[in-house]
Amino acid sequence: MTGLKELLKKQEEEMQEILKEWRAAMVRVPNVPDMSVPDGESDADNVEVRTWGALPTFDFAPKSHVDLMLDLDMADFERGAKVAGFRGYFLKNDGARLVWALQRFVEDRFMNREGFQPMIVPSLVRREPFMGTGYLPQSEEDLYKTQDGDYLAGTAEVATMGYYMEEILEKSQLPIKYFSYSSCFRREAGSHGKDTKGVFRIHEFVKYEQVVLCEASHEESVKHHEEITANSEALLQELKLPYHVVINCGGDLGLGQVKKYDIEAWMPSEQQYRETHSSSYFHDFQTRRLNIRYRDESGALRYVHSLNNTALAMPRVLCQIVENYQNADGSVTVPEVLQSYMGKKLITKN
Repeated sequence: MTGLKELLKKQEEEMQEILKEWRAAMVRVPNVPDMSVPDGESDADNVEVRTWGALPTFDFAPKSHVDLMLDLDMADFERGAKVAGFRGYFLKNDGARLVWALQRFVEDRFMNREGFQPMIVPSLVRREPFMGTGYLPQSEEDLYKTQDGDYLAGTAEVATMGYYMEEILEKSQLPIKYFSYSSCFRREAGSHGKDTKGVFRIHEFVKYEQVVLCEASHEESVKHHEEITANSEALLQELKLPYHVVINCGGDLGLGQVKKYDIEAWMPSEQQYRETHSSSYFHDFQTRRLNIRYRDESGALRYVHSLNNTALAMPRVLCQIVENYQNADGSVTVPEVLQSYMGKKLITKN
């Protein structure tokens, strides 16, 4: 009998080790892309689906946002690096005012948008929501980690999705739409040598995020995906920034994404579009991992579907604004929709 107990104990330990390995493998299994997602290996294979706005023409050589912001005393990158290290920055004077104007602009648009609930969410988040949303274990090297084992989030999506973790909702509550705000932090570990100057790719920024939970229906996911994408396009249209929308190829999808659109606004100094928004739906990939369910009409429990899209990330969008609105004398015209928030129409040298 003693021998049997020892054998069972040994086999139980072996089984637990096998289960541990199985779980570690399963969390790395990606979602199944939608049929409309094009084949491809990288963002070079993404497919343009639409464009908006005429590209600006200048009778002078357009400056980069770095030169414009330095010349207009909107930013200090040298002291930013001295204080915060590589990719550090200070926004000052009209650089700071422009960010605050953008914040009030986007808040006004979403506070009045039907169905969205505003929420300020934590930036310091436990490991479980990162695992649930699919950022861990794959993206660990791009996350800042504290000595207590928590992480600094790179998007408000993580904490917002964690809000209903391990909870059961009623179908009558769906869809749930959040307009979430947080400070965001990214190590940019895989971006060595990319965008090393300016505020396009930085370690610390603020972001407004649209997060939607809906019933377990592909049609509902698609409907809300198009809606949150259109919301972000509307903001760029009000800012009169030329942009295009691309559908991301299979090789440019995150682990849990079924389908993703990138919205990219025009950068005159680079003569190319650069990403400002990323809009995705996941079906039940995230909610299974987070155990977020709802009770349908029959009383059965089902996993909700999740979606998210940037509303606006700052200061990144400053890059496109100052470049597209620059003038021959080095000044920058304030976009019309921001002039009442800024209290001026033109940013000039002091």
